[in-house]
Amino acid sequence: MRYYIIIPTYNEESFIQLTLDSLANQTVLPSKVIVVNDNSTDKTPEIVSTFAKENPFVRLINRNSEAIHLPGSKVIQAFHEGEKHIDDNYDLLVKIDADLIFPSNYFETIINHFESDSRIGMAGGFCYIEKNGDWVLENLTDKDHIRGALKAYRKETFKEIGGLKPAMGWDTVDELLCKFYNWKVVTDTSLHVKHLKPTGASYNKTARYKQGEAFYTLGYGFWITAIASAKLAMMKKKPLLFLDYINGFWKAKKAKTPLLVTKEQARFIRNYRLQKMKEKLF
Repeated sequence: MRYYIIIPTYNEESFIQLTLDSLANQTVLPSKVIVVNDNSTDKTPEIVSTFAKENPFVRLINRNSEAIHLPGSKVIQAFHEGEKHIDDNYDLLVKIDADLIFPSNYFETIINHFESDSRIGMAGGFCYIEKNGDWVLENLTDKDHIRGALKAYRKETFKEIGGLKPAMGWDTVDELLCKFYNWKVVTDTSLHVKHLKPTGASYNKTARYKQGEAFYTLGYGFWITAIASAKLAMMKKKPLLFLDYINGFWKAKKAKTPLLVTKEQARFIRNYRLQKMKEKLF
């Protein structure tokens, strides 16, 4: 299976070389890697350009945007820029972050999953971060969720879910829509990917409110949002984040922020979330 990778980047001079090296060392090489330099002020574009000269499957695209970083919108807008520079001759489309080190068999294993079942729409491994000299699971989500840092999509699935949404929650709504359209989402616990820059390291309070807004735009409703907010705040070991998330939800509701899904999809999502909660409780 042919796979294309799009990498949105912003000021990743400390990590991008390591990420590209790990891609060049894959047992099954990507057919294309599009690196979208989103207005970096460091040496990110120079590092990518030098690498691309010796690895012709890599291409650098420069994009100008505002320097303000909010989770979701900026990175997916950069991803969309990358989409403009690929053709349709791929089987899998992959979005990754620019601060990852993949094991050499990562994409061979991912391809094997997709080839094993034509209804698998998404697949991914797990992110590990360094703590006290050890690499430990970056445990921010359930084991059946693929982190936004390393999403791989079957082409047909990617098109049916409408691609990626430029808003926080994009890496949740994609999986929920997969399930809405009866695609399977597969995670592989044997695939350990080193995540060199922990998630959310640079997020400010405005960004934290965005998480509550994301719960609203996913169609969760208040009670599911409250439970999800409490769980996420506890997983991050910052209980007061719960208040930020709830405030974000109410602000979005008051502003009548558009949902990322249709009413029918929102009903499906609420029922799915409630069912998952019941399974864990009982």
